[in-house]
Amino acid sequence: MQPIASDFEQVVEQHHAALGEIIGGSAEGFKALFSREDDVTLANPFGPPARGRARVEETLDGAAGNYEWGELRSFEMVARCVTPDLAYTAELERFSARLAGRDEASPVTLRCTTVFRPEGGTWRIVHRHADPIASVRPAESVLET
Repeated sequence: MQPIASDFEQVVEQHHAALGEIIGGSAEGFKALFSREDDVTLANPFGPPARGRARVEETLDGAAGNYEWGELRSFEMVARCVTPDLAYTAELERFSARLAGRDEASPVTLRCTTVFRPEGGTWRIVHRHADPIASVRPAESVLET
């Protein structure tokens, strides 16, 4: 049974809720949404891309461990596409978070692309990329230092 496009709205809401959980220190919401297949990938702001279910779970746990408290602020949908076989969102995710060991929360904006595919009658995340590039930067910013 293939999920239908209307089901996608619910999955996007679950995806947003999972971000709220991870900035509160728990990766369980995201783990539940990711593909069970070994071609799953995750590229988050804290390190190199992870490939494979086990490595993605480790990376999600590590990301959640960076946060002690967080509060969602907004999601700005830049683009989205839903087909019977694949869907994606490109968004700006805005939240406030206190990083582990810090006293105060700070605002965070992440540029995120998330790719979904049908698995077991629902949409699952097969790839997520998030980085802090949400404004224009000079060309030199791509150079390794």
